[in-house]
Amino acid sequence: MKIKSLFTLTLTSMFMLNCSIDDENATPSNSSFEINPSNFQGIIQTGTVSLNPSINYKLTGALVVKEGATLNIPAGTTITAAAGTGTTAYIGVERGAIINISGTNSNPVIMTADTKSPGAWGGLAIAGYGITNAGIDVTSEVGDLIYGGTDNSDSSGSITFLRVEYTGATFTNEKEFNGVTLFGVGSGTIFKNVSSVNGGDDGIEFFGGAVDAENLVSINSGDDSIDFADGFTGSITNAYIKGITKAGIEGSNNGDDGSLEPVTTATISNVTMIADGLGNSEGAIYFKEGGGNLNYKNFVVDGISLGMKIKSTDDIAQERLASGSLVIEEFNYINAPTEWDWGGYNYTGTNTGATGAGNGANAPNWAAGWSE
Repeated sequence: MKIKSLFTLTLTSMFMLNCSIDDENATPSNSSFEINPSNFQGIIQTGTVSLNPSINYKLTGALVVKEGATLNIPAGTTITAAAGTGTTAYIGVERGAIINISGTNSNPVIMTADTKSPGAWGGLAIAGYGITNAGIDVTSEVGDLIYGGTDNSDSSGSITFLRVEYTGATFTNEKEFNGVTLFGVGSGTIFKNVSSVNGGDDGIEFFGGAVDAENLVSINSGDDSIDFADGFTGSITNAYIKGITKAGIEGSNNGDDGSLEPVTTATISNVTMIADGLGNSEGAIYFKEGGGNLNYKNFVVDGISLGMKIKSTDDIAQERLASGSLVIEEFNYINAPTEWDWGGYNYTGTNTGATGAGNGANAPNWAAGWSE
């Protein structure tokens, strides 16, 4: 009897353990959201949803994380937008929601598309309660996310070692998805080691907020490589940009009124830019729509003849230039004219031997393996 009881107990324990493992691998925890990996879309209303890196999720429409809910995406997870989805397929994170993307250098999280061409799907858009000079309770131009508030320390979670590909689906000439867009995202958010590759519009863009971004990669973006506006008051440290269609980095204050406050105030440091034959029509730096209080330092630029673009009709930006609100230092020009065209701005700096993102004109070591 004792042997039989022990045998029964062992079988029961093994069954319960197996069920527990199956549940952990297959389900969202503490949420009513039902995951269908072959038809991955819908609204995560409450609780926590955790994906399984051994499953390839086919994004067939919009996936939206609502306020109060959490989406966990572990290292090695791949999410693939189905062919033909275009603007209908994107991942949106509301204010007050949390997204944790926990990739690693050797095992990044990848968001890609079946159709291997720019604009195949939307991309990732995250909203926060950070401050923006566009106002409070603003509706994002894509994804219809409400963003903006009074808390620049707000957290939308942690995004590390993420690569997005073939994003930038187009609604109109004035309305397109980017690779990754942060709307009013606060400094409590970790945003590090993020790459946008072969997107149809901007690579990575910030609208207001105060997040401190680190180790960004933008390759072959269809518009600007990195863009920030609307009172962004964070920082960007370490960026590798290759294949520039328009501006390498576009910094602006507000497209409706360049004098609006809070004024975009940011430090952009340790950057390598390589034109790579895509046009680079707006220069290494585009200072526009009022510009801002900006400090650009330690840049390596390769094959770019236009240092900065600024419109003569942009009076507010011109005034900020005259007052010293734009600081440019530590530039190293490679395969570029001795006298750079600074769009009328009297920049007198010379090549200083800047190292850029860390490896001169070559890809930095920190970008190896996960970013493209």
